[in-house]
Amino acid sequence: MTNRSHVSSPSADDAATGSTPEAAFARGLGEYVTASPSPFHAVATAAAALDAAGFTRLSETEAWPEGPGGRYYAVRDGALIAWVLPPGAVAGAGYRVLGAHTDSPGFKLKPRPTTVSHRWYQAGVEVYGGALLNSWLDRDLRFAGRLVVRGENGPREVLSATGPVARIPQLAIHLDRSANEALTLDKQRHTQPVWGVGDAQDADFLAVLARAAHAPSSAGEQAFEAVAPEDILGYDITVADTQSPELIGAQSNLLASGRLDNLTSVYAGLRAMTDHVAELEAAPHVSILAAFDHEEVGSETRSGAGGPFLEDVLERIAAARGQSREEHLREIAASVCLSSDAGHLVHPNYEGHHDPVNTPEPGRGPLLKINAKQRYTTDAVGAALWAGICEDAGIGYQEFVANNDIPCGSTIGPITATRLGMRTLDVGVGLLSMHSARELVHTGDLLALNAAVASFWKG
Repeated sequence: MTNRSHVSSPSADDAATGSTPEAAFARGLGEYVTASPSPFHAVATAAAALDAAGFTRLSETEAWPEGPGGRYYAVRDGALIAWVLPPGAVAGAGYRVLGAHTDSPGFKLKPRPTTVSHRWYQAGVEVYGGALLNSWLDRDLRFAGRLVVRGENGPREVLSATGPVARIPQLAIHLDRSANEALTLDKQRHTQPVWGVGDAQDADFLAVLARAAHAPSSAGEQAFEAVAPEDILGYDITVADTQSPELIGAQSNLLASGRLDNLTSVYAGLRAMTDHVAELEAAPHVSILAAFDHEEVGSETRSGAGGPFLEDVLERIAAARGQSREEHLREIAASVCLSSDAGHLVHPNYEGHHDPVNTPEPGRGPLLKINAKQRYTTDAVGAALWAGICEDAGIGYQEFVANNDIPCGSTIGPITATRLGMRTLDVGVGLLSMHSARELVHTGDLLALNAAVASFWKG
């Protein structure tokens, strides 16, 4: 049964000024989004927070510590897995995994990215995931991600994040009078960003990325590096909006931001783990945050949920604990994964696109996502688990199911359940404008998801 209690009831003055706990948490998420214009930046920013909380980064190519106890994390490209291994972890208590993803729909930079048309410098991009293309028009855009550059001892990786350098300009209404009735964007011809003006021989977009190269420190600072464009051997570069996340609405209880799908879940897990790490060390089970890449394009990569990253980490944790294969499988059987990804709130202008009975609303708590075709993995046992988690956290929640006439999306939940056989349920905060360059969420739902994740891990 759905619990519709609110997280809290702030005073009218606090709500109007945005000084509530919900607003403070939302601002923290906004800062994380700003620092994370690409999956690689999301991982680097999370790693800095974990370092500050006493976690140790482990390399997959080196031996891992053996024995009980420890705070650890590992990075694989644009994905990160962090875990708390309690000194008194009980054999057979299982793993409690929060699964999320670091990528968002948008655009990725193509090879040979520099093009020139009528003195307009343009960057060659291709569509990444199911982006709402029209939402990216006439916005000030930045490029960010990973560069692999030539070094004295072989290729090395650095991050690059430009400021606002580009824009995808719309065609003026005078030149297309039907634009307001039927806007159609050709993915190849109409989505190439403009980033400058000049003669063709002077255009070099790789030089723009080279000037923006930097390396994050453990303190989260970014030191710029001298990178020559000709030394760039490869890159994974995405496009991000530069408009700052903002608290909006008369009560300052709505957060408008890019990349809410799915940095809302990554941040909820990161904060729950770092804020409550001492309590997690007293739990009988192992708590795990798994933030994968490439969910928006199917997850079938080495750093996606369809790859072996989580399975590899679980096997190495079992080995560090001295567990046999039989004991490891018992741990998996006793485990639970919360697949946390953004969902849909009822859109007030398009009510007919939603289920007429299950109608998620802003500020009523995070979603429990259910689908008969198992596009979401929640079953009756999972629903009962979620009800208990939310009751312990003192928050409300609400169910989401799709309208029967509209195909349902999916998440990493079915992939994780299939790969590992772990009980998995799908949850997340509700949004408006999902897959837009700028999405909208209720601040109370953000804090409620964080509380639910903390309750899940603390047990």
